[in-house]
Amino acid sequence: MRYSLTAGPAVSMGTSILIFGGARLAQRPKLDDVAARVGLSPASVSLVLRNAPGPSAETRRRVLAAAADLGYRPDRTASLLARRRRHLLGVLMDVANAFHAEVVSNVHIAAEELGYDVVLSTVTATRDEQRAVATLLDFRCEAVILLGPVASAARLAALAREVPVVAIGRRVSAPGVSVVRAADDRGVALAVDHLVGLGHRSIAFLDGGRGTIAADRRRGYRAAMRRHRLSEHEWILPGDHTEAAGSRAVGMLSAEPRAATAVAASNDRSAVGLLDGLARAGVDVPAGLSVVGYDDSVLARLAHIDLTSVSQDGRRQAEEAVAAAVARLDDGDVRVREIVLAPRLVVRGSTGPAPTRS
Repeated sequence: MRYSLTAGPAVSMGTSILIFGGARLAQRPKLDDVAARVGLSPASVSLVLRNAPGPSAETRRRVLAAAADLGYRPDRTASLLARRRRHLLGVLMDVANAFHAEVVSNVHIAAEELGYDVVLSTVTATRDEQRAVATLLDFRCEAVILLGPVASAARLAALAREVPVVAIGRRVSAPGVSVVRAADDRGVALAVDHLVGLGHRSIAFLDGGRGTIAADRRRGYRAAMRRHRLSEHEWILPGDHTEAAGSRAVGMLSAEPRAATAVAASNDRSAVGLLDGLARAGVDVPAGLSVVGYDDSVLARLAHIDLTSVSQDGRRQAEEAVAAAVARLDDGDVRVREIVLAPRLVVRGSTGPAPTRS
């Protein structure tokens, strides 16, 4: 089974991050254009641009001036593909996920330190995971790092037969696929423990919907509630990992006769949607309802949001994922790894003591 591309990708190239999206770019100036501008052969212009010996100082000055005037940049893709080793790591991310953006930033740093460049392919509302992964394969990446992939284990195993694969954030058992993730069930348990310590008993969980990551977090909530002997207060609000899910949860909370005093959300995006909905409904946080998110994303750290959240340590996940991919490529280390990191709770202003209710 191979990931197939149904439409040709448009490419935006930076100095060392290559980003694939849906828009076509204007045609970039070519080496021949620079050569025509200065009246030299493309071979002579190439010598100047590669800083090779031969051309005079005046020729170099003219070529560099023409290149700057035309906005010419060397075709890095061609030079990369001409090498026996391309030193390209493909990275898949959800463009709407703030936590993914932070992880990708750290992947880039870790990759650069080890002499690799990054090709970034995004999942959007109109561009699914299969197409995004196909782009990475078509660009001949040597290994791929997938952030929160939703593909089946069988599909990931098929992908691993083509290139080394590292999955970040998701528990998966597939031949050839290495995993770097946080212990999500333990992370949600930390949130429940924190709320129970503040006196909360009626703690709802805003679910993340389908998928392994959401299932692990849901399981962590249930196990923690049982451990605190609060099973009778379990309340799972249907949702997903979007802000809209949090907004919808406000209506569910107000319509239910039982009154939750706290909500643990499956991720920060849904928690932020919940906070927004509560503010619109005139519910004070945390005096009226405590809220905990998951990811400790940049959203959680904003002063006006100030969200208590579970940190997955995105920087460490990125470093471990890059190290696993590079070990396979540079050292021939074919071991499949599963690195499970311990999450931690970051307490901010969205949680407080349980309110006294008559």
